[in-house]
Order: sequence, then C-alpha cells, then structure tokens
Amino acid sequence: MRLPGVVPVRLVLADDEPLLRRGLRVLLEADGRVQVVAEAADGAALLDAVRATSPDVALVDVQMPGVDGLTALRTLLSRPDPPAVAVLTTFDLDDYVATALDLGAQGFLLKDAEPEALIRAVVDLAAGGAVLDPRITARLLPKLRGGRLKSNTQLDSLSTRERQVLALVADGHPNAVIAAELGLSEATVKSYVSTVLMKLGVDNRVQAALVAHRVGGTW
Repeated sequence: MRLPGVVPVRLVLADDEPLLRRGLRVLLEADGRVQVVAEAADGAALLDAVRATSPDVALVDVQMPGVDGLTALRTLLSRPDPPAVAVLTTFDLDDYVATALDLGAQGFLLKDAEPEALIRAVVDLAAGGAVLDPRITARLLPKLRGGRLKSNTQLDSLSTRERQVLALVADGHPNAVIAAELGLSEATVKSYVSTVLMKLGVDNRVQAALVAHRVGGTW
C-alpha cells in the first residue's frame, strides 16, 4: 500500500537468511513509508547494491558469509555520502554491536522488534536520527564503561539548551523533530548537535545517545 503524497524511504536490506529478508520486506513495505530497493545476502552484495541503488538507509546483519557485515560497514561508511546504516542483530552479538558503533553505525535494532518500531526506525534514520533498541542499550552500556565512550564529566559543560538537544537526540529524534519540539530552526539544531558531540568527545549521535543513557536522569 502506498500512502498518497508520501515519498518512501529507499532501503537496502542485507541478511543471509532469505526467509528473514522476505518477512522483513513485507513488514517494512506494509504502509508505504519504506521501499526495499535491493536485497543482499552478504557484504559484497550489499556494497554492490548500495552502489547501484543509492539508498537512503541500509539495514545490515553483521554475521554473513564471505564479506561479513562489519567488513562491509567499514568499507561503506568510509565512502563519501554513505546511506544511514543500522545494524540488525540478536542478543548474543554484543561485541559485534560495539565494533559497529566504533565504525559509525547510526542504528542498532533487534530482528524481533515490532514492525511499527522497525518502520519508524528506518524513517528516523533517513531523516538523520539515531536509533537504539532499548534492549540493546541495556546490554551494550556495561561493555562501554571500560573506555569506549568518554567519561560523562563532559556533561557538566553542556548548557541547558544543549542538554535539551541531547535528551532529544538520545530519544532518536532527527533534527527536524528536535527543531519543532524546541522552537528552533533546523540549522540551529544542527549547530547545537555539533557542539554537543564536540563537548562530549564522541563521534556521532549514537555515541552521544549512549552517554545520555549511561547516566540516566542524573544530568
């Protein structure tokens, strides 16, 4: 079903299980907000598909034969203007998720997430948001306390407005939503986000979100 006036997010779906890809495609395309423009069974096919279709978002399984998902991510995210990338994972792949975080993935989703949550995640990723399944966050944070993320003392340097922006980034909202929520222009929000990343000493919105989640409501 295609919603009138809605331009669907163009998505490449990479997973080595054909039945899973088929099921995810049906779920993701159900209401017209997402269009799967290509599927890939391994990392090499993913890179070819991205090159051929120029998608807005790629959902990538990290464990695939041949060229695995992490190797493909390393190549993909080093290219100019890559798509937004989210990792599809399961509970037993925490170390892979941490590595994908270092590589610059913007989202981390579990394969058993609710259909609406997956669709919303893809839409938010295309708009520039950062997406973290709460179940992944809970398992990933203990592994990052040893030094992958900077100390949360940098939070003390954030202004009140910067903390508001960080809270909305931590909820996965893209700049347009943050701008509407705070009554700011998107350009101003973009500037705030850049400043927050710099002050926190992190590389991207997902890492900033993890810093916020790590300290909870204490900041």
